[in-house]
Amino acid sequence: MKPGALLLSVVAFLILAGGAVMVATNLPRGIRNNNPGNIKELRGDSTLWQGERATDDDAVMEEFNTMADGIRALGKVLLNYQKVHGLNTVRGIIGRWAPTSENNTGAYVAAVAGKLGVTPDQPIEVRLYLQKLVKAICEHENGAAVVALHVKQADIAAGVARALA
Repeated sequence: MKPGALLLSVVAFLILAGGAVMVATNLPRGIRNNNPGNIKELRGDSTLWQGERATDDDAVMEEFNTMADGIRALGKVLLNYQKVHGLNTVRGIIGRWAPTSENNTGAYVAAVAGKLGVTPDQPIEVRLYLQKLVKAICEHENGAAVVALHVKQADIAAGVARALA
């Protein structure tokens, strides 16, 4: 999603007579699906994530019962990037997560590295950075303002703890 479009798709407030507030929402797909990392469904993959919704209303993206379930799945993917694929830098992780065919990967890498306080090519232990890494990805995918409003810190902590278990 383009950064400038994020605020347009977040929340529009209309203040009515008497001070009442009406809220109209058009939330990003990752928030609607409780999948703030925007994990794609893989064709032909019958694997069911822990906490995956029984109904499949979105043919492209995974859908989860709770935000913590979606965050757990994101955490598991990121841990496997290091464990299975040997990726231990922000550039390597984000390069796989958000390929240049679909994203401005350079900007994504810079944003995430900045939020983690590391350089793009600095080796990291994913387990030690997982909470910050998950939050940075969620913010980049959905917009920091949207995440602040719709993804509770408790859900991030719970999802990450379950991913690490």
